[in-house]
Amino acid sequence: MFSDDSVARADDRAVLAKPFFSLLPRALLAVTALLAGCASAPPPVAPTRALVTAAADPVLSIGGAVAELAAGMVGARYHLGGADPIGGFDSSGLAFYAYDQAGYRIPRASEDQFRAARKIALADADAGDLVFFQDQARLSHVGIYLGNGLFVHAPAGGERVSVASVDAPYYRENLVAVGRLLPPGL
Repeated sequence: MFSDDSVARADDRAVLAKPFFSLLPRALLAVTALLAGCASAPPPVAPTRALVTAAADPVLSIGGAVAELAAGMVGARYHLGGADPIGGFDSSGLAFYAYDQAGYRIPRASEDQFRAARKIALADADAGDLVFFQDQARLSHVGIYLGNGLFVHAPAGGERVSVASVDAPYYRENLVAVGRLLPPGL
């Protein structure tokens, strides 16, 4: 009644159906990576853990975890008002998301993040601290400090989450504060 060939194909489909759902997240990630490669801007180089200068022990501090989570979002698209990797991020949304994923709630808006942060010197900044920038008379941007003068941020419309240096001329001229939201020891 059934040919050996049709039974073999049915068996193959049954075997393939189970792993499909377990492979779905990986497949979506691969498709996302391929589509990101089609964007007009060259894809940013994903930072490695070496960019994040957290505590020397193998367990990351919350600040180190925040920095690592934010660095993991490099390449995500910019979206005004966005605070998640699917919809995209604006600068304060990236900070909000990274802290939230690390288990620490912070205000959503950059002005509120600025007000809540304890101001510190750039020389004292640790991974996970926030760097604030101002255009003209208003706070315009926030990034998450990684260490070694680097921070991750969602720059602006048409760009993607990326790593920048506080020593770049624009950021050096517009840096208004470095802030710490975490209590000492976290």
